[in-house]
Amino acid sequence: MVHDVLILGAGAAGYTAAIYAARANRRPLLLTGYQPGGQLTITTEVENYPGFRHSIQGPELMEQMRDQAERAGTLFVASEAARVDFSSRPFKVWGDDDMLHEARAVIVATGASAKLLGIESETRLMGYGVSACATCDGPLFKGQRAVVIGGGDTAMEEANYLARLLREVVVVHRRDELRASKIMQERALANPKIRFVWDSEVSEILAEGRAQVSGVTVRDVKTGAFTQIPTDAVFVAIGHRPNTEFLRGQMDMDARGYLKVEKGSSRTTIAGVFAAGDVADPHYRQAVTAAGSGCMAAIDAEEFLALEDHARLSREPAAQAPGAR
Repeated sequence: MVHDVLILGAGAAGYTAAIYAARANRRPLLLTGYQPGGQLTITTEVENYPGFRHSIQGPELMEQMRDQAERAGTLFVASEAARVDFSSRPFKVWGDDDMLHEARAVIVATGASAKLLGIESETRLMGYGVSACATCDGPLFKGQRAVVIGGGDTAMEEANYLARLLREVVVVHRRDELRASKIMQERALANPKIRFVWDSEVSEILAEGRAQVSGVTVRDVKTGAFTQIPTDAVFVAIGHRPNTEFLRGQMDMDARGYLKVEKGSSRTTIAGVFAAGDVADPHYRQAVTAAGSGCMAAIDAEEFLALEDHARLSREPAAQAPGAR
């Protein structure tokens, strides 16, 4: 079966694209992908998504989006896109179960994954004081303390943002100088609410027996000495990795792996293939911008298919009128 629209990824972008495509009677098929629900499944309270008088839990928000997409007519397959062939149409996508899915149009919404430290306490406390998004979760800690891990532009952006909300921000960096751009370094170094712990790495995130961050253990990479820093939150800011490895050689992407799209649209360099959400957005990475781009992708896909349908119908011979000779 060749589907009209195949959507890869089940975050805010994928679900929104599915809602719009389904409402256009395209019966989209959605492969749930790397992390059903996307980054919001590891977020607790969401206060900045429009339409909710009170905060909503990230997993609940994603569950509501999925239910809405399903009610509209979306079909779901619990599979991750493993490889694709976009060289001819219909487009072909194989899931990690090796099942082939074919479609006239594809929306890639596989998102981006935050690079993490890889320690057990980080995973256990994710959403309970550990976060990879200051603009998402920083307001939850107004007037408190936070540790930011990293030394690049992402870390400095997060530190400067948090310094406007919190009473103290401690940047832990494993080198003795920052990797961030000069202007970002200057802003952070000049901020009196930001202090730096150099040549150090976080080896453990502490919770003191409760499900909420209370501090971090830091190891000096030169001396091996351990110290503890009390904190209410830990923001891991060592970058993001777009989930596009399975697309290499098939689609145009930048040096970091983000998909390239035509400015102001979701169109990629392959006609009929569209990109939405964090997979094509190295800058904003917000649920609301992902949802917006998912809407754009579905509308772009519908316009593409409608033009194709119109062209096909115009080529077909008109049916002969009854009684005509």
